[in-house]
Amino acid sequence: MTDASRVLLGLGGCVDYELKLTPFPLARLISEHGIVAADLTSPAVVTNERDLVVSILSYVARGAGGEHFVASAPALSAFANRFPHRETLGGTSVRAGILMSRLGVPSTLHLVTVNDTFRRLLPADTDYINSGVEDTFFPHLIVQYDKGLRIRSGDLDIEAPSPNRLIYVNDPANGDMLLTDDLGDRLAQAEVFLISGFNAMRSEQELDARLAQLRDHMRQLPSGAVTYFEDAAYHEPAFSRRVRSALLDEIDVYGLNEDELQSYLGRPVDLLDAAEVAKALTEVRELIPVPTLVLHTKYWALALGAGDHAAALDTGTVMAATRYSHGDDFTDEDAERLRRQPRRPESVAFAAALRSRMGETVVCVPGFALDVENPTTVGLGDTFVGGFLTELALERHR
Repeated sequence: MTDASRVLLGLGGCVDYELKLTPFPLARLISEHGIVAADLTSPAVVTNERDLVVSILSYVARGAGGEHFVASAPALSAFANRFPHRETLGGTSVRAGILMSRLGVPSTLHLVTVNDTFRRLLPADTDYINSGVEDTFFPHLIVQYDKGLRIRSGDLDIEAPSPNRLIYVNDPANGDMLLTDDLGDRLAQAEVFLISGFNAMRSEQELDARLAQLRDHMRQLPSGAVTYFEDAAYHEPAFSRRVRSALLDEIDVYGLNEDELQSYLGRPVDLLDAAEVAKALTEVRELIPVPTLVLHTKYWALALGAGDHAAALDTGTVMAATRYSHGDDFTDEDAERLRRQPRRPESVAFAAALRSRMGETVVCVPGFALDVENPTTVGLGDTFVGGFLTELALERHR
């Protein structure tokens, strides 16, 4: 495949400030802001740097991940400047497109903001259209932490039980999510269309208008095109239902991770208990009645419903595991070496038990047994999506 117009990935993107948490700067921030153990309830609204630190600490204590709007853009830059950090490109569609480019499948991105940094980092074979009228720069703060990160200050003594990542955002361009006038014309040529990014919107009226506009554009999709929707943590949680209500009948494949699954169900799910997961899938399928539901987790990835997506699940799983192990700079050899590694035994057993319980309606691909000293925890879901869509695009092209 050589034609970038066959794969359209939307709807927004950004520049990320990526950093890894370390104990000393965090302890200094705790002391500066007078934070004590009793403060560690994640604030509903992050309005300043103190709220940001409290939010981060509350996640680290649980080993959890999340995404939040931050009312103060300067708080993001101030926090980033306390740690070594690097600029990367972010957004599900953008990271998926970068991975697809590496796998030989070019794409076109629908963006809402571009700048010199974005243009410099974007792969040469990736086209884009942009709804913004001028260059804008609204970096997202991406905070990674490792398992075992220990933070001690005052009466606080926190140790991360697992690695994860946090996303903090103040981005008016992605908040507006303007669509280009020619999106429909572009979709008329597409074989694969990715929808993501509505989670950053904050105005109900603008969200409804944008969803109506998107549906109008999507009328030009060819009958054989596949529409993939990737879920996310909504800055306004109530908007999740509005987006699903507006788009569900247009979605072929709906992707989500374990955090989003458990959020919908309002309870934790043991991801290695086949009975529990089968019950959870049945419940979430009632909420999200799409032809194919894809769930990607740290233990496995599965597709429930129509079609044989084993190859797409496997490519997504291999690519996400390679990124986890080697970061942005992984090589083809890294990916092939990882593909030959053993799968996690408990995940293999789970996949067999789930198939026995649910039959041919589900395909489950076990994850890998990985022991990585400094894993990359940001962009794993986006990378999974890129791997999955690569296989979809190749199948459609064939």
